[in-house]
Amino acid sequence: MSKVCEICGKRPAAGNRVSHSNRRTRRRWMPNLQRVKTQTERGRVHMRVCTSCLKAGKVRRAI
Repeated sequence: MSKVCEICGKRPAAGNRVSHSNRRTRRRWMPNLQRVKTQTERGRVHMRVCTSCLKAGKVRRAI
């Protein structure tokens, strides 16, 4: 299952976890994706959408 928003294309970001002693190990920041039922020209479909797209109104939930 991909961790990519189907609207804006937001995907996991990578960086370093830095401890108190300044040691660095790799980590990932995951987007906050929700599985949402939306109305499209194909009918009602499930999409994986980030919460920032939902809040911005880029996609509407189907009832």
